[in-house]
Amino acid sequence: MRVKRMTIEEGRRVGISRFPNFHKTGSVRGMKKLYYGQHCLLVRCGDYIYNVSSEPQIYNQATI
Repeated sequence: MRVKRMTIEEGRRVGISRFPNFHKTGSVRGMKKLYYGQHCLLVRCGDYIYNVSSEPQIYNQATI
């Protein structure tokens, strides 16, 4: 499961809080299977993982 990382400062700059999210202790595999779909783009920022599929440029600027 590929989840890219972003610092909290970068997340604030791009407004990442407006995207659907779940806590880092949650199951990435389960969220993809039940809610987001297998090809969603996930970015971890702080304690949360955000689904940024609607704006792929945010996923592309995050680090691995």
